[in-house]
Amino acid sequence: MKYYLTTPIYYVNAAPHLGTAYSTFVADLIKRFKKMEGFEPVVFTTGSDEHSRNVERAAKAANLDPEEYAGRMAAEFVNQWKTLEIDFDHFIRTSDPKHYETVRELFERCQKNGYIYKGAYTGQYCVNDELYVNEAGPGDPCPECGRPTETVTEENYFFRLSAFQERLLELYEKNPEFVKPDHRRNEITAFVQQGLNDLSITRTNINWGIPVPVEGCHVFYVWFDALISYMSAVKNDNLWPADLHLIGKDILRFHAVYWPAFLMAADLPLPKKVFAHGWILFEENKMSKSRGNVLRPNPIAQVAGIDSLRYFLLREITFGQDGSFSYDALIQRYNSDLANGLGNLASRTLTMIHQYRGGQIPQSDGVGDIAEAARRATEMTLEAFDEFNFSRGLETIWSLISVIDKFIVERAPWKLAKAEDALSQKLLDETLYTAAEALRIVCAWIYPVMPASARKIWEQLGMPGPIGEVRIADLHWGKLQAGQKVGKVAGVFPRLDAKTAIPQMQELEVKERERQAAIFAAAAATTAKADTASTATAQPDASKIAIDDFAKVEMRVGLVLGAERVKGADKLLHLTVEIGEQAPRSIVAGIAEAYPPEQLIGRKVVIVANLQPRKLRGLESNGMIVAASIEGGKPVLAGFLEDVPVGARLK
Repeated sequence: MKYYLTTPIYYVNAAPHLGTAYSTFVADLIKRFKKMEGFEPVVFTTGSDEHSRNVERAAKAANLDPEEYAGRMAAEFVNQWKTLEIDFDHFIRTSDPKHYETVRELFERCQKNGYIYKGAYTGQYCVNDELYVNEAGPGDPCPECGRPTETVTEENYFFRLSAFQERLLELYEKNPEFVKPDHRRNEITAFVQQGLNDLSITRTNINWGIPVPVEGCHVFYVWFDALISYMSAVKNDNLWPADLHLIGKDILRFHAVYWPAFLMAADLPLPKKVFAHGWILFEENKMSKSRGNVLRPNPIAQVAGIDSLRYFLLREITFGQDGSFSYDALIQRYNSDLANGLGNLASRTLTMIHQYRGGQIPQSDGVGDIAEAARRATEMTLEAFDEFNFSRGLETIWSLISVIDKFIVERAPWKLAKAEDALSQKLLDETLYTAAEALRIVCAWIYPVMPASARKIWEQLGMPGPIGEVRIADLHWGKLQAGQKVGKVAGVFPRLDAKTAIPQMQELEVKERERQAAIFAAAAATTAKADTASTATAQPDASKIAIDDFAKVEMRVGLVLGAERVKGADKLLHLTVEIGEQAPRSIVAGIAEAYPPEQLIGRKVVIVANLQPRKLRGLESNGMIVAASIEGGKPVLAGFLEDVPVGARLK
């Protein structure tokens, strides 16, 4: 029986970060778990959502055409997922020709069935969320992201979403598993009960998109385009409908209202489940580019390990709810659960088998109480994972680890080994077999969560087959064979010192941010016109300043951590800039017309650091950003060709 699951098709206006990694880690876990349950094939799709006005603008700001910009970002996602050992089967890009074909086919099916009509739209539109905001007035903020909306007027094709209100409500009522968790289904039900408006699904004011098979210059609206990628990824593979769409809660409406309505209109099967998880919070806020608090997975993985990051996110956060990330909590969980818990159990069990039984699994049936504890743990973990309650499942596994640890301490095999009587030796065999067999079962259960670490322990146990081929039926007690030779013992989770590990992760985070920013840096954004400088004429001596006066100006290298538009001010951006001080600076700069906020994150700039702070639009500006002012043109930020450290002083 097949199982087909998907992550969101990630929007290419931002590089991969901890939030997108979280969704993808979970999908990877579910794929491995479903294989354990015996599903075949299990197919996992992820990908990149590349068409929108926002992408078109970001590409222009980066001096790239949209196709090249999207290609760079898609490659970044693919490389990140491979580095993080994500076992995906398909990476679908919405610029893929086979996706174009599928979108057009679904449009024509909906059109043939009478659910598409031509009309005109005048109203507010949020570029950031690709969302028409019918209830907003000119300049009103978007209800999703809070950014100012834009007024647009254009001829569009509309989808008759209003025709599906009752069918959607019936779907939610008769199939409560369609939207999970339950509180998200309740939210969606309440939204649909308020009434649905028809949905614009094409645009004529941009070029970067899939052409609509109609007269005129229409391209498909992003959600009609992006959602269909789940189908186009597995076209002709006989895998539709999807068994599971994993998404973030912020895009639930599109997946639980628009998507099933599109499919109903086209007379196509609906996905079986849409599961919306929460956000990862850092410093008690949702991670976002504008706040500058986005964390990336690779710096954490380089210091603590990929599997440790996966374990922390899945153990610490109840799937479906918001959860917090902090470096301190990660280190504490790592040392207590992995280094002192699982890692210590594996190391001492295998070491004792080497020391006391020549590296071979002894003959024994094990201890019945521990066998029963392992059976209950398997039953409870299976139930928890089936319900996507990964935190509870992992808590159950670690409870079993505690039971085994306590058993080993009480049996004291190091004492039994010194006694030569038959009973003591029999108890030693029983103790070692029990610990090793329980470790085998634990190892199999942690494999979907921590595949690389589980594989290492599995191989040290000397197991004959790949751990990826283990099935739930193999987790019955007594499968470990007597006489099996265990491998060389090697520590899997060395302890981490927070005093050194956290600064390492923070330093690597800055480097990774700079690396990602460099990929999309505007090729010509910092190129000043040569003749601008050459037209300057000598100034009268009275206008010159002494070197001592210039020395009073303190200019430092700054790293932009956050950037967002100032409400009601077209030219102003509110920046959060690190200049090597204890806390970042708040700076308000008049560069909004030249630089979208997302293009500044991770960029090094020049800051005048010793100006008196002042208030602009109610915001403190503690410093000034340096830019070239070109007559008749937009400001151009001062930058650097070589790498310079944050906080370095300009002389």
